[in-house]
Amino acid sequence: MGSVPVDAAGEAAEVRRFWGGLGLPGLIDVHTHFMPERVLRKVWAYFDGNGPLIRGLEWPITYRLREAERAAILRDFGVRAFTALLYPHKPGMARWLNGWAADFARRTPDCLHTATLYPEPDVEAYVREAVEAGARVFKAHVQVGGYDPTDELLRPAWGLLAEAGVPVVIHCGSGPAPGRHTGPEPIARVLARHPRLRLVVAHLGMPEYPEFLDLAERHDQLRLDTTMAFTDFTEGFMPFPRRALPRLADLGERVLLGSDFPNIPYSYAHQLRALERLELGDDWLRAVCHDNAARLFGL
Repeated sequence: MGSVPVDAAGEAAEVRRFWGGLGLPGLIDVHTHFMPERVLRKVWAYFDGNGPLIRGLEWPITYRLREAERAAILRDFGVRAFTALLYPHKPGMARWLNGWAADFARRTPDCLHTATLYPEPDVEAYVREAVEAGARVFKAHVQVGGYDPTDELLRPAWGLLAEAGVPVVIHCGSGPAPGRHTGPEPIARVLARHPRLRLVVAHLGMPEYPEFLDLAERHDQLRLDTTMAFTDFTEGFMPFPRRALPRLADLGERVLLGSDFPNIPYSYAHQLRALERLELGDDWLRAVCHDNAARLFGL
């Protein structure tokens, strides 16, 4: 399918006007993807081929560029810190991905050192290794991995991450298509065992938005990221219920900016405009787009 044409310079100016107008020093994006090139090419091929999880959705990749160019674009946008979210889809893959991510973090100082995990016998060992090596955020993808987050193999890893206070960005909602273990119920069981675990629910839990808001209201360590939410693309097939906006406003200190860059079928600036048009106020936008993540990661 190729890429969506984007005026990079013009878009960078628009993004900078957005955060500059809020009086921020820049943006912090907790949901961006960097991974080994051959893995990323397979991800893009999945979108191009209209894979099973996105069947029927046309999903062109807007920022189909080389790694260095993608990082440069985020810097031009004024993104002060971002993540390298990556995830295994089978056993024996996570440790290798963590090694790549550690090297990427060393050569990319503005990327928060990212790691991942999968239910397998050595998960506690390599999660501990990653934390001791300085990992600051983990990625878990229940949908792509096809695993139950309450799997007993993961129990010691969740406990370790809870004790270390390392946040986990977790795709656990049933969008864009349900998986065997997606939805709020498995996450509720994980949090019952590990109430201090700092989960960041990706995509606001799309499409189970109210149910994940329920969880966030009950668990003060649970957070939500805005990835793809409120954009014209997502509102077309999994809209956020407007009656739930006051609840989202009340949780403003635990909502974080996420974008899914580079794998989005629209411009980065559109995600920001989508948040702005909610009219939840500048204080909410400042918290979501920068301050909440700065506090969470000690930036």
